[in-house]
Amino acid sequence: MPLSMYDVSVPVLVRGLKNLSHLLDKGLASAEARKIDPSVLVNARLAPDMHPLSRQVQIASDSAKGAASRLSETETPSWPDTETTFPELQARIKTTIAYLEGIKPEQIDGAEDRIIKMNLGGGEIPFSGRDFLFSFVLPNFFFHVTTAHDILRHNGVEIGKRDYLGAA
Repeated sequence: MPLSMYDVSVPVLVRGLKNLSHLLDKGLASAEARKIDPSVLVNARLAPDMHPLSRQVQIASDSAKGAASRLSETETPSWPDTETTFPELQARIKTTIAYLEGIKPEQIDGAEDRIIKMNLGGGEIPFSGRDFLFSFVLPNFFFHVTTAHDILRHNGVEIGKRDYLGAA
């Protein structure tokens, strides 16, 4: 049986978000064990001009829900980006996963050639569903999940590749 657009989108995004949740669990546990205010990690960034951990999680969430809604031609849920604690970030991830799990395969399957228009850099860019998923959504999503991992690792949280990849 060939892979479908659903198979290569929603389950992949859900797994990435679950792995991100695991990374945040380890980040909070590390802060508590080292007696560091958890907000230090939530606000940490790799470079002065990069977003902090909290924003990396929000963008990963937005990327996942935006992908599912655009591919399924449904309304994208809008959530304020107000999370400032590990529990709030975890709630955001949980809400995003619940939204993704509500999308049915038949809503996305067949979206390979659907035209999806994105406003990027001041202009509208059309993508086929396939190109949208593989050349925009997945690289963007994993960039922000990876950056969240790297922020935590850079700040002494004992995580590695296995934590990033998650359980098989």
